[in-house]
Amino acid sequence: MLNIGTDAPEFKCINQKGKTIQLSDFVGKKIVVLYFYPKDFTPGCTVQACSFRDEYEQFMEYGAEVIGISADSEESHKKFAGNYSLPFHLCSDPDGTIRKSYKVPVGFLSIFFSRITYIIGLDGKIAWAYKSNLAPASHVSEALKIVEELQLRNFQ
Repeated sequence: MLNIGTDAPEFKCINQKGKTIQLSDFVGKKIVVLYFYPKDFTPGCTVQACSFRDEYEQFMEYGAEVIGISADSEESHKKFAGNYSLPFHLCSDPDGTIRKSYKVPVGFLSIFFSRITYIIGLDGKIAWAYKSNLAPASHVSEALKIVEELQLRNFQ
């Protein structure tokens, strides 16, 4: 995992709507909740994505954007987002370039990569990092606390 306080690596990806997004689109404008997950439609990933969906409005109120990244195709992300009404970006990283730049290790059976969530502050630095492969919903509750704290600091 990347260390807190380090510059978040720039990335560019295609989301489920076919739109190119990159980290620099958000730096200085929004806090970024960047979560890496193993695979669309798996039980844990569905729980995690739906938990982010359920709290998405709260993240938005705190000035944060949620971006999920896996190796799945844009088409898979489109179906996943459509089936579960996911309002945030899901980006495809088929060759693992983004995963590698964020030091997300390959996990279970060396097939899927690990479940890691980063929060990137307005300054483009890693403000928080969390890893838990077995408690997908905890990423959302923990991230929400940190985003709220960052938002409060930005207005003090």
